[in-house]
Amino acid sequence: MKVFDIAPVKFIDDKMMILDQTRLPGEEVYIEAVTKEDVWDAIYQLKVRGAPAIGVAAGYGLYISVRGYEGSDMEGFRKLVRDNSEYLNSSRPTAVNLSWALRRMERVLDEAAASGEGSLTVESAKGLMLAEAEKIRIEDEESCRAMGEYGLSLLKPGMGILTHCNAGTIATAKYGTCLAPIYLGQERGYDFKVFADETRPLLQGARLTSWELHKSGVDVTLICDNMASIVMKNGWIDAVVVGCDRMAANGDGANKIGTSGVAILAKEYGIPFYMFVPTSTIDLNTPTGEDIPIELRKGEEIYQMWYEKNMAPEGVKTYNPAFDVTDHKYITAVITEKGVVRPPYDVNLRKLKDE
Repeated sequence: MKVFDIAPVKFIDDKMMILDQTRLPGEEVYIEAVTKEDVWDAIYQLKVRGAPAIGVAAGYGLYISVRGYEGSDMEGFRKLVRDNSEYLNSSRPTAVNLSWALRRMERVLDEAAASGEGSLTVESAKGLMLAEAEKIRIEDEESCRAMGEYGLSLLKPGMGILTHCNAGTIATAKYGTCLAPIYLGQERGYDFKVFADETRPLLQGARLTSWELHKSGVDVTLICDNMASIVMKNGWIDAVVVGCDRMAANGDGANKIGTSGVAILAKEYGIPFYMFVPTSTIDLNTPTGEDIPIELRKGEEIYQMWYEKNMAPEGVKTYNPAFDVTDHKYITAVITEKGVVRPPYDVNLRKLKDE
């Protein structure tokens, strides 16, 4: 089975199935999300993760949270949609695709109500929501394929490529963002040599990136986060590719914790640093990276989660931000589904969004 066939979210026969990524690589298990609490938990607990995949989950999740509504009270139904949207949006604050997808789901009802002159019913509203969730998934798949083509135009056969966290097919509807050119290159005989940071403390690079690349036959080498500098110094890295959970209007990009350090190292060693960003992840309402909310997670993830016994003294203070922000000055280019964007980002990102 190709890794492309492993979708993080499936919707079949009116059932929402989520690949539980907390159980990878040991088990490939899909769980059914039945309630809004199931969806909230899956997002918060990282059973589904990656900004685009979270957006897909949010679309389907909002639909399943209201599909059981009975009666014909349209105002009551729309209030439930708004309330459940607000609830789901509280699961993770940094990835903008979550709020983007939920707003889009609400908007399709607003527009239908405004143009339908009272013809919108509860049942037709449910149908519109399911159709919109499906559109979000299909558009993301198409977006990732396009990013793969644009990203591949920046890479050459035989390159050594470093990546951080997981922005692969299981973080999106299909193909991935920054891993999309790796997969396209694999199909075309580019023979990339990929180095994957383990990505502490949740080990997405170890558990997820190395798993899906290895499964696809890509030449991948797993390294600890603190080994990035030496592999660059050894001359083994020709480019760095990473994803993004939210990009500010000035080009600052929030991604999994540790990304900014990789970007600074790449600048020091003269290695291009490419950030792959769907246009849905570009937030022009956020002026700079300083304005991006950074999720703080439990300290147990650092010293307890992967160990039989605690790897830190009892009562020690912890600081566990899930993301950091890479300053735009360290980003060589931003790759979107509409093309490659280069500095000045504050001008060119806005032009791109206006197209």
